[in-house]
Amino acid sequence: MNNLHKSTDRQSAVRLLACIDAGGHEPLHGQWDPEVVAVLEGQARLQAFDFWMRYPDYLANELLDEFEGGGGNDLIEIAKKIFDDREPDLRHLPMVRYHFGAFEPLDNALAILRAGDLIRIRRTGQPGHVRQHIYLLTQKGRSAMAELAAAAPELAWYRERAKLVARVAGRLGGTALKDRQYLQEEYAETDLSRPIQPIAERVKKRLSDLLEESS
Repeated sequence: MNNLHKSTDRQSAVRLLACIDAGGHEPLHGQWDPEVVAVLEGQARLQAFDFWMRYPDYLANELLDEFEGGGGNDLIEIAKKIFDDREPDLRHLPMVRYHFGAFEPLDNALAILRAGDLIRIRRTGQPGHVRQHIYLLTQKGRSAMAELAAAAPELAWYRERAKLVARVAGRLGGTALKDRQYLQEEYAETDLSRPIQPIAERVKKRLSDLLEESS
């Protein structure tokens, strides 16, 4: 049933807006137009964020890694809530594995954001040989995300989840984040051009064991 889950372009637009808002850093003074309030560098970083938004089981596993590495007790509680809310079933949105990891064309969703001047996109490199995509969040985009989150709990989920993904990702670039995702055997061994396999059952067992140990 999971493979039937699909996201509309508008849903993807909200998800990506949340990722750029949470995952971007404050721009350097004078580097961009005054309307720009955050900068997310690299399509690979955006795709890595999107993967953890769409695979709650993989995100929960990262939370458990941080918990075992000395992180706060809230990490295991958040992971528990992910499973209590059945997110690995209800919020799973498959991504296909390509040569450099999880990938999905983002053009349609990003076009929605660009049309409203919620984000702007700049590219470095030469025509036909783009070296890097740079996603610029405008004040209008940040305000729109805040208004969406205030409008409905379902939309607020995107903002809060993107903040959690940003906490896990830190300031790492896209390549480093995808390397972390490749550490999961199911991810690495998914055939090219096939949906990346979930790890929900394995992570659920790990969570149960950790909860038993901590009690």
